[in-house]
Amino acid sequence: MNESLRGTVLLVDDDPAVAKVLGALLTQAGLTTHAARDGQEALALLASKPVDVVVSDVRMPGMDGLQVLAEVSRGWPDVPVILLTAHGTVPLAVEAMKAGAADFVLKPFDREEILFTVRKALLRAQGEEARQQVRPTGGFIGQSRAMADVQAVLAKAAAGTATVLLRGESGTGKELAAKAVHDASPRRDGPFVKLHCAALPDTLLESELFGYEKGAFTGAATRKPGRVELAHGGTLFLDEVGDISPAVQVKLLRVIQERELERLGGTQTVKVDVRFVAATHQPLEERVKEGRFREDLFYRLNVVPVWIPALRERPDDIEPLALHFLEVHAKTNGRPPFTLMPDGLAALRAQPWPGNVRQLQNFLERLVVLSDTQVIGGREVLQELARQPGLAPAPFAATPSVSALETPTVPVTDSARTLESQRKEMERQAMVDALKRAGDNRTLAARLLGISRRTLYNKLEEYELL
Repeated sequence: MNESLRGTVLLVDDDPAVAKVLGALLTQAGLTTHAARDGQEALALLASKPVDVVVSDVRMPGMDGLQVLAEVSRGWPDVPVILLTAHGTVPLAVEAMKAGAADFVLKPFDREEILFTVRKALLRAQGEEARQQVRPTGGFIGQSRAMADVQAVLAKAAAGTATVLLRGESGTGKELAAKAVHDASPRRDGPFVKLHCAALPDTLLESELFGYEKGAFTGAATRKPGRVELAHGGTLFLDEVGDISPAVQVKLLRVIQERELERLGGTQTVKVDVRFVAATHQPLEERVKEGRFREDLFYRLNVVPVWIPALRERPDDIEPLALHFLEVHAKTNGRPPFTLMPDGLAALRAQPWPGNVRQLQNFLERLVVLSDTQVIGGREVLQELARQPGLAPAPFAATPSVSALETPTVPVTDSARTLESQRKEMERQAMVDALKRAGDNRTLAARLLGISRRTLYNKLEEYELL
């Protein structure tokens, strides 16, 4: 791979020689690297430095690679983990991929393969960051008739084997719905494998879906199973399936119709037993008319369509969701239980929540972290709304509203000061305030500001706050 890569990789290996060689390889490709000799050191580095991808050995004393994977998934869900493994531990690595690892590379590693694998992980991480996805905190919660109808349809669909197509706006809970179908199905003991289709370009998406044979392309040093194969006996969740290209649509159609595939660069047909669940926020009917989505694939996916309503269409669910998120985030952040007052609930219900449940969850986590009281009333809700653009309800539109990266404008005494200098001053102060509120926890500070950890570290470096 000749193109230069950008990003930061954390190498976790108890053998310093391996970390040195791998670090030199990645540095030569344009990447920044940090090295840790064990899992505990790796977690400390993750908490203090910007990291885009973790590459960890599987066999290590103390915390092994699988435990590192579990801790990273829990604390830094947007950071993909690649495992380094010897030939004898390939089945273990495959199981780790089913558990959430981004990929695995065999030792002794091939230069092109490790660069190819890291590039895939970086692109996937960028796609996940763009979505600003929040980890699900449990199953469906709500008391509205609309969600009761959705759950009834999902329960019926789970009992069969038909393909399910989940429709709805971003942030409504389509991944939770897909997991609910899997968990209630006869395949519940099989793997639940997911792939965000919009996060990767065509060539990498094909390799992720169908796998590849050794020598299929530069970087393919060993045979790798794709996500379809990894989901054998279970469920494959294809998120944002409406964004895939026509070329990949043709191959996906064949897999769904025939339940068979050929790895890239291979000629052997591989039979698979997979239940497909897909999701999209795209208007597929319009895309079919425009020739951007295959009609035959649409019908194959749309066997059991399920529409997940937007949060504004089910305001009765805001109260149970708010109570749930307050409880979860209070425990997560070491805060006492919170009480939601009627006027606080009324203020929450008045919001349109264009980002749906995901946005509500983000908002309540910020409220939990920043609140000076355990009683959440209208005043506390509106105070936090004022910090975020586009959220203040109409009656309070005159309330000063600033973004998470701004603070209220201060009087300008020097007419020579430019707007840009004022913006930078306010942005820097917002960084200082967020770090103070988060107790210097930079991961939490980034979440409070509504930005990625990478953006936070770039800003901290720009303002000399590191």
